[in-house]
Amino acid sequence: MAKAADSDRDWLHLYEAAIRLKEVAPWTWMVETDVFGVQNPETGDLGFVSVMGMRGEHFAVSLYLGAKGLYGFWDFEEIGEFGPPERLLEIPQLQASFEDRDELQTQDRTVIKNLGLKFRGKKAWPMFRSFRAGFLPWHLEAGEVRFLTYALDQLAEVAPRFKENPDLFDSYDAEQYLVRVPKSKDASSWEDRAMTVLLPEPKPIKLLMDPQLLAHLKQIKLKNSKFEIDLCMFPAPMREKGDRPYFAYILLIVDVQSGMILCHEMFQPLPSLEEMWGKVPLTVAQTLASASLVPKEIAVSSELVFQLLEPLAKSLNIKLKAVPFLPALSQVQEFMFARF
Repeated sequence: MAKAADSDRDWLHLYEAAIRLKEVAPWTWMVETDVFGVQNPETGDLGFVSVMGMRGEHFAVSLYLGAKGLYGFWDFEEIGEFGPPERLLEIPQLQASFEDRDELQTQDRTVIKNLGLKFRGKKAWPMFRSFRAGFLPWHLEAGEVRFLTYALDQLAEVAPRFKENPDLFDSYDAEQYLVRVPKSKDASSWEDRAMTVLLPEPKPIKLLMDPQLLAHLKQIKLKNSKFEIDLCMFPAPMREKGDRPYFAYILLIVDVQSGMILCHEMFQPLPSLEEMWGKVPLTVAQTLASASLVPKEIAVSSELVFQLLEPLAKSLNIKLKAVPFLPALSQVQEFMFARF
């Protein structure tokens, strides 16, 4: 059972852990892929620690949450610079970084002031953020403060061992990780344990569709035209009063021949990304019905969008094509998002 609320003491412990870690400077010998796990003493949940900063540009530590966060990180590493930037924001994680003072928000500076702490210089100010899929990186909640503290403390313990023995993580089998596990309820002592972490099963996506609408579309003769379709994150965060800011997603459908925008539907990532994704096929079908037009070909550049549209495309005998780039749609995106 997690503790009920955070306190100045919890925040102080987190900042103290960050200060100790800055002195250790594990980024001088560890890279992002030197990953190990930490078990949360309060919940039993796992987090996986990754260190950034070897290039000397941005010093940070990410705690990827659970198997979903861990494998999201590995997927992002594999895609690298070719992947959409929103992929990083969709990986559940807690992050501690060291920033210039002007990178901090008022809430960050208020906590630091209330704790009586002082920092000076560039890349010297600790900043902590929580990443949730579809949302703007935001300030930590109570349990997140404590879990990130445990992780930073364990990194300060593991990093010197890794420096002495760079093969520390290599003795584990595939899908096995070194995980730091508390030996006592008060988390005063810890031990290494080998844990197998399997790729999590993807959450099922319920694809919405109107059978009558689908039957109507089947009566429309295919037109020799090509559409480009994508679902992308809107670059400006939105916020309901008092709630955590989120990023809306926009479904774009562009007729390649005319350049006409047939759809620019906005979605909220609520209550989950999976439920939002499930609305995409119905919205595409409604767009086709509204235009009284069913194209012979639809091009997409996202594996996810391909999977979402595949049943609809098969039903309507549309050729669904995966391509690396959508030239017509990209021009629309560039125009729409230019001021952001």
